[in-house]
Amino acid sequence: MKNAGLPKIAVESNLQTAVDSASQGGEAVFGVAAKSVRSDTARRDVQRELVSRALAAREEAKQTGQYVSSDEMLKRLDASLVAASVRQIG
Repeated sequence: MKNAGLPKIAVESNLQTAVDSASQGGEAVFGVAAKSVRSDTARRDVQRELVSRALAAREEAKQTGQYVSSDEMLKRLDASLVAASVRQIG
């Protein structure tokens, strides 16, 4: 994979100090910035997918007329959380 250059950016001295203290094992500021960009990009991709799925579910509910009450959905989510906790512990 070919590496592309990121533009140089100016940062406030307090941000530079924070990045320097957060870096691990002499990691360059670029490494910290690159990790941040990757993390933010991944978060945005997940967010975009979530919105897309929510809009599709809304359209399906409109077409079928089948809706789930908020109370029922919260019960389902609580059950999923309990099941996930049990799997993680056990």
